[in-house]
Amino acid sequence: MAEPPVPGKPVAEPPVTEPAPEPAPEAAPVAEPEPVPATAPVAKRPRGRTALLVLAAAVLGIAGGTAVGYDVQAGRAPTPLPALSQPGLAYPAKALPPDEAPDPLPASQDRRVRTDGDLRKLVIGRPAGWSDDDSSLLDLSDGWVAPDVYARSSYEKEGSMYEYFLECDIRRVAGAAWKRGQYRTAEIHLVQFGSGTVQGAQDFVEGQLAYMPGSEIGAGNIGDAIKGSGNGRYYLYEVDRKPGYLPSYHARATVYRGDIAADIHLYDTVPISKKDIRTLAERQLERL
Repeated sequence: MAEPPVPGKPVAEPPVTEPAPEPAPEAAPVAEPEPVPATAPVAKRPRGRTALLVLAAAVLGIAGGTAVGYDVQAGRAPTPLPALSQPGLAYPAKALPPDEAPDPLPASQDRRVRTDGDLRKLVIGRPAGWSDDDSSLLDLSDGWVAPDVYARSSYEKEGSMYEYFLECDIRRVAGAAWKRGQYRTAEIHLVQFGSGTVQGAQDFVEGQLAYMPGSEIGAGNIGDAIKGSGNGRYYLYEVDRKPGYLPSYHARATVYRGDIAADIHLYDTVPISKKDIRTLAERQLERL
């Protein structure tokens, strides 16, 4: 029999029995994902298309602007040009009376008179102790040399050199050939060019001076300046020795003044001094 509860005394509650856990339901089988069909390839935009469109628009814009400009210009009245003959530009404003006109320059001061005359007279005279050399490769018996003969006899690349002379408007060639003793010889050539747009004499001399410092076809040194020229130089070559032959010495000077180029050569089997070639070059420059 159960006892009644005692006042002031806690009544013991009956123990609570937790229900047994229900068994976990079995996991439902997971269905495998269906394969996703492959997407179709997407066509790519061709590269450079935008640039071509921009370029085409620019070309059309320029063409349109040009056409509009021509149309505007065609609608305008032509602007009259000033007269080609303007007396007010003449100098002096009034011609001098005949008795006050200056006298023409004498031939000694007028270079045109000198250079347009007989070119052979500008070749220096034969020095004392020298005689004419009839054995020269160039026939200088009358003092003239045909340009093609000069190119063929004086330069290794005769064809290209003759073509160069024609392009530079070669006019004429005068010269002289001398000898002294048994082996010393000298040749002087004056090459005159036309007075056109091409400065033939200057171009020729500068071209010769450009390769002279080289040893293959030049003198192998920078040479020395011809006093008073401002553009000419003289050179002593290295001696050329070959078995069975006498040594060969060579000196050269080249200079130009106006439309005339002077080319001077000395040859000998003994050394040539700088004074020998310099003296000929300075004398020839004075005549020009």
